Amino acid sequence: MSLTTQHTIANGAQAEARNQFALRPVAKLVKATIFAGMAGSLALTAHAQEAPENAQAAEDDNIEIISVTGSRRTIQDQIAIKREATTVVDGLSAEDIGDLPALSIGEALESITGAASHRENGGATEITIRGLGPFLSATHINGREATNGSGDRSVNFSQFPSELVKKIAIYKTQDASMIEGGVAGVIALETVQPLDYGKQRIQGEVKVNYNPDESNVNNSLQSDVGFRGTFSYLDQFEFDNGQALGVSFGVQRQDISQPEGEYRSSSPTGSSLWACLNDPTNTNEGFYRSSAGDCEDQVNGSSNQGYNTEIDPDTGKAISDGTPYAWTGSSRSFRQNETSDERDALFMAFQYQPSDAWDINLDIQLSDRIQQEARHDLIFLQKRATPGVTGPTLVTNQAGGILHWEGEERIESAGEQFSREENYKGYGLNVEYHATDRLTLDFDVSYSQTKREEIQISNRGRTADRPFFSWDMGESIPHFTLTDFDVTDISNYTDSLRTRIDRENTRDNEVIGARVDFDYKLEGDVFTSIQGGVRMSELSFIQYGGSQGNGSRTEYTLDETTTAALDVLQGCQIEFPESGFLSSVSDGDIITQVDSNGNVVDSGTGSSWATYDNVCFSQALAASNGGEFAYPELEYANAGTKDVTEETTSVYLMANYDTEMFGKFIRGNFGVRVVDTDVTSIGFRNTFEVVADELGVLSVVPGDSLEQIEGGGGYTEVLPSFNLVVDYSEDILLRGGIFRGMSRADPSDMSYSRTFQTDDNAAPTTIEDLFVGVNGSGNPDTKPLMSWNYDIAAEWYPNEDSIVSLGFYYKQFQGGFQQQTVLEEFIIDGDSYLLPITNSVTTDKKSDIFGLETSVAYRWDTGIGVKFGYNYADTDYEFEDSNYGDTFITDVDGNTTQLTEGIVEPGSVPGFSEHVFSGQLYYQIGDFDTAVIYKYRSEYFQPYTSNGTRLRYVDAVGVWEMRASYKVNSHVKVKLEAINLFSEPKSQDYYTDGNLGEVNSYGPRLFAGVSFKF
Repeated sequence: MSLTTQHTIANGAQAEARNQFALRPVAKLVKATIFAGMAGSLALTAHAQEAPENAQAAEDDNIEIISVTGSRRTIQDQIAIKREATTVVDGLSAEDIGDLPALSIGEALESITGAASHRENGGATEITIRGLGPFLSATHINGREATNGSGDRSVNFSQFPSELVKKIAIYKTQDASMIEGGVAGVIALETVQPLDYGKQRIQGEVKVNYNPDESNVNNSLQSDVGFRGTFSYLDQFEFDNGQALGVSFGVQRQDISQPEGEYRSSSPTGSSLWACLNDPTNTNEGFYRSSAGDCEDQVNGSSNQGYNTEIDPDTGKAISDGTPYAWTGSSRSFRQNETSDERDALFMAFQYQPSDAWDINLDIQLSDRIQQEARHDLIFLQKRATPGVTGPTLVTNQAGGILHWEGEERIESAGEQFSREENYKGYGLNVEYHATDRLTLDFDVSYSQTKREEIQISNRGRTADRPFFSWDMGESIPHFTLTDFDVTDISNYTDSLRTRIDRENTRDNEVIGARVDFDYKLEGDVFTSIQGGVRMSELSFIQYGGSQGNGSRTEYTLDETTTAALDVLQGCQIEFPESGFLSSVSDGDIITQVDSNGNVVDSGTGSSWATYDNVCFSQALAASNGGEFAYPELEYANAGTKDVTEETTSVYLMANYDTEMFGKFIRGNFGVRVVDTDVTSIGFRNTFEVVADELGVLSVVPGDSLEQIEGGGGYTEVLPSFNLVVDYSEDILLRGGIFRGMSRADPSDMSYSRTFQTDDNAAPTTIEDLFVGVNGSGNPDTKPLMSWNYDIAAEWYPNEDSIVSLGFYYKQFQGGFQQQTVLEEFIIDGDSYLLPITNSVTTDKKSDIFGLETSVAYRWDTGIGVKFGYNYADTDYEFEDSNYGDTFITDVDGNTTQLTEGIVEPGSVPGFSEHVFSGQLYYQIGDFDTAVIYKYRSEYFQPYTSNGTRLRYVDAVGVWEMRASYKVNSHVKVKLEAINLFSEPKSQDYYTDGNLGEVNSYGPRLFAGVSFKF
């Protein structure tokens, strides 16, 4: 089964191999279209609109028209969106396509009150609302569900160009007509409807991207200066028979770098990060062990232990209760990156009105994004304790984070060549029919698909012996001191050469949806209309399995430590690609070499190390083993495959009202939505046969083929909602909303992997005795997290440039995640059996979130204006770490037993930040427009991406941005934009605050461009 285009790299010159490594975009026409379209379509400018525009100009010859544009217009539109809505909503709109004031949808959303982002590669990706994680939100494009390639329900907004989006909004309360799924809120993106837009527009924009940190990198994947080009055309055509056609077309090509320097510790997944005992009286394990070895292993006894959180039945406490410990990972490392980010996007829309009764809209969104990185790592293996050295010299903080370490351990020069291709397709057809003056019918069908694939080369060369080194924690990252070891000498890494060639995380997420809605206008004094409808959708998620885990791997090694290994390293060696590596977060040299007397040695002192070309290295090792370099294939019929289908049917009925009561005008809606969901999950396992010996004792004989297995689940939920707006006076609104919301489990968590446990020692003679339980992962019967949500707000609108709003909200969640033993039904030899399996389930535990949200905007006559948004939230929700938190298990009878007593405090709601702030100061006079933006998000917990049960904290950060533009004339504008002006890094702690896990330094990103419109 061919999943994607086969990627191979032929033997040849190293430069050619690097170029061939790149996955190529599907939409190659985009690059040519931008330039050809800009030139060719200018000829169309005058034709369709010349006569109407001239006529209108003559008609309005004596009328003074004041046009508000730029930052002021954007804020006016935000105020208008909020004021006119019946729900609690904040948004952005653009007068013209391409005028949203941001470099990406993520950055634009961050400027909305209560919204914040998770940063990856220096830009905004996943969005949180009111400090709540993206899994509690939903994203719709033109009123339809959007897919993603992550296996969850969040959306990577960096996939979509802001220049081709007309409007974005965040709905913080919901009405019954909205697609279910957003407890924190619904993020809605809208593209233009060309007839409704009402005028011809031809626009283009070219931006160059310069990143100061990139100027220090000899990047094999991207030049120092990047490019971003956008072109759009929009027009309307009226025919003599009264019919009308509108078309819009937009393309974008982006080709930029995303520089990033990293300090990294081992991740909290698997067995890479341990709480090792730091007890001077214990010489059997930990940092004071009597013989050299890994600190989590006992000299005499068990391995992979460390601090033991299991409950001691005699004390009711953890076995290691009260014992000091320190966090140490398998390694600590530095990573230098060469990066490239290419994106092609194509947005189209056609609007056809054959008569006043019909309105037909077809919209298309395509995006093809390729991210590449050539990574160069210097890795210090570092969980081995050196007797008499490591323990006595160890310095830690109160959290057990290490501040000073000494010992002997191996050092590696490693590298990775990584590429991710992500393709998005979205199609939608909407037909609106005005059956009568009062009845409108709306038909909508849609398709959304995201495909993602990652390919990677992972290389390693290490030292044959264990040099002595120490490190001290600096202000932001550690600094290492090595004795008589030069990290820049490539001949030091000739032991245990290895390359791994991986194809992994190949995912396909699709949503097919169809809905029918009606809107019936009433003539009463209270109720204005009744809306209702039915929607059916099918979500499918497939992650393809392979030879290991979530993909396939080919591995080659070379154990020789002399000539052959040195030939590979020297033949592929390159100069260290970056000067000033991590200079913005380091206190000086990250590496210092000293001799045996402690004198500093120049060679090996600095911020660089010996590096090599990753593709060359991997090819050479493959050749040394008689193999051929090629990325391995994946397959659908594989034990690692996840195949989940979620079918949903929902119906709703909603009444809209607009009346006067007690001398006040009130408006709003109330209604109910009923949602029925069925989940089917497919997996694979080895076939088996139950056989009996001559005594009738049963056993299982494994087969040599795979069989398909299937599990499922479902639920039905009722979601009432009520929204109220009171026009207290001409400039004061009171607003309230109540709704019951639901957040579904991630598709990847609803997979179905099951294998049987047998009791062969008991001499079973029946199936019931032979099969005693089930091992497995994934739960397709996971219930959604439900919540009741309450909002009240007061809003003051002194003028069209100003707002002061204050809102309070309360959310009560019902749900949490806990390991529980349940009985599942299995068919064995044609008969049904109930067998126990321990799996993650949604509990009935209740927790609360309280919050307040405020927005302020004001503009002075001088042209200076401000806008602030702040959200504060507090919650008692608890998320226990599966390794070092309190863990429990519930048996089939409902009895709960505590398994471990944790040493780390539980996390909160994933993605939860207590404080979120965004502020903007703008100055706009005449044709000059500039703004400075500040965005702040306090610390938040984010489950580790490759294992959603481990705690990882992203530290608080504030980021500055700036933009400025000058309108040369009515057609041309020049722009300057900057992200992360002061090079704020992203810092992460593993398991608990104070245990530094990763620091990412991105540097500023600068854009300069010119745009035109006719």
